[in-house]
Amino acid sequence: MAEVEKNQEIIPNSKPATKNTTSSSIFNRSVTMHSASMAKSYLQTTTRFYNSFESMKGKVKKLRSLFESPKPQIPNPDELQIQATHKLQSLKSMGPEYNRFPSFGFINNSKTRLPGTEDRIVVYLTSLRGVRRTYEDCYAVRMIFRGFRVWIDERDVSMDSAYKKELQSVLGEKNVSLPQVFIKGDHVGGAEVIKQMFETGELVRVLDRFPRQQPGFVCEGCGDARFVPCGNCSGSRKLFDEDEGVLKRCLECNENGLIRCPDCCS
Repeated sequence: MAEVEKNQEIIPNSKPATKNTTSSSIFNRSVTMHSASMAKSYLQTTTRFYNSFESMKGKVKKLRSLFESPKPQIPNPDELQIQATHKLQSLKSMGPEYNRFPSFGFINNSKTRLPGTEDRIVVYLTSLRGVRRTYEDCYAVRMIFRGFRVWIDERDVSMDSAYKKELQSVLGEKNVSLPQVFIKGDHVGGAEVIKQMFETGELVRVLDRFPRQQPGFVCEGCGDARFVPCGNCSGSRKLFDEDEGVLKRCLECNENGLIRCPDCCS
């Protein structure tokens, strides 16, 4: 009887152990399944993020290739000399209108001359940005001459329409491209001719006889704009005639009420 009671005491004690083991195994299994699902979803999220990031990098590279120009390769000195020789030969072969002449460089065979400008460099240009290519060519030619620190007579057709008519009458053409350069009264050409003369070193020889300005020189009267408001009408283009009691057009300024700067263009 004692042994039976012991067995009966042992058996109830063993049942809770079995329940605890089963519940703990179920709990551990749920935790394991939950953690595995979390790890799987995390891996999927990470993979999607990585793939989207890689695709974004590819799109950025494509955009950069569209807007960024490739890095220029610096040629050897021998290659630069060969390129300069080819450019000089191409400039000489541009046609019969560009020939070397002993005094300063290139001259037009059509004998196109600008009277009264034998002592200067005259550049017809525009400061308006209506046509981007035209403005860039005018700006490039202007900066080339300013790099040599020579004074140039800038005749801006957008500031004074009389210069446009003057250029049309000299060249004998109605539609004239800008810029147009005259050196010592002789017609040299447009932007392409000046750029090639600059690259081949021909322009250096042409400008040797012209005086140089001080570095950083800027006209105090006009700020290198070459025009100032008319002092007679203060830029209004109108004057009051006291004798007749009416307003009259000022005859000293242009259509914009401007005159040539008396300090740097006299």
